[in-house]
Amino acid sequence: MTAFRRILLSAALAPLALGLAACGSKEDAAPAGPTGEPIAKIAPPAGKAWSETVVITPEGGYRMGNPDAPIKVVEFASLTCSHCAEFAEAASADLRDNYVASGRVSYELRNFVRDAIDITATQLTQCGTPETFFALTDQVFAYQAGIFEKAQAASKQQQEAAFALPPAQRGPALGELTGLTEYVTARGISKDQANACLADAAKAEKLAAQTQQQGEQYQIEGTPTFIVNGKKTDYNTWDKLKADLERLGAR
Repeated sequence: MTAFRRILLSAALAPLALGLAACGSKEDAAPAGPTGEPIAKIAPPAGKAWSETVVITPEGGYRMGNPDAPIKVVEFASLTCSHCAEFAEAASADLRDNYVASGRVSYELRNFVRDAIDITATQLTQCGTPETFFALTDQVFAYQAGIFEKAQAASKQQQEAAFALPPAQRGPALGELTGLTEYVTARGISKDQANACLADAAKAEKLAAQTQQQGEQYQIEGTPTFIVNGKKTDYNTWDKLKADLERLGAR
């Protein structure tokens, strides 16, 4: 059974019920480790800004910033996880403007999909260019409560009908059911483009397979999970990550 099929079967048992079981606990440990020497700012190439330098990594994530930054942060996040939304609200501007922009820190977000709506939302945030990804992701996190409301307002018959559709039709149907398609089309993605992205069943399979593979590789038990310079952290909040960045020299 494929990873995508497992996600769909799980969702079918409790259609569009968005529990928080896969979200990380808010109880986290303080960062540990020696304090590094302050790292000087690293200038971007002429005419560019590190905060606007975004590429898709071989692992399927989206990395913002200096590819050779001495401090590398990877976040595994779910678009239907409330703690991830809280982190995004607290961290996005500060992390981008004061750490990534300095050239000292690169930040990579890897989508860790945990349900069918998460896959739908992820396909839409990845529907534009790499440069639009982070803005769309922040906007979807901001709309998270609206996603839940729309999903829970759908009747059981509507939910079952959406899941019964062939893969190429299921994504667009879930986009309509959750209001996600309407939401992103008001933010620069055309409806035809959105539906084409949502109809890409191969992409949905790939997202689920990446989640399974990397979840096993890094032993991810909840989201958000952070990897800092190759090591998984014991915390999942911005204040703890920020303190760790400062300790490592991003100051």
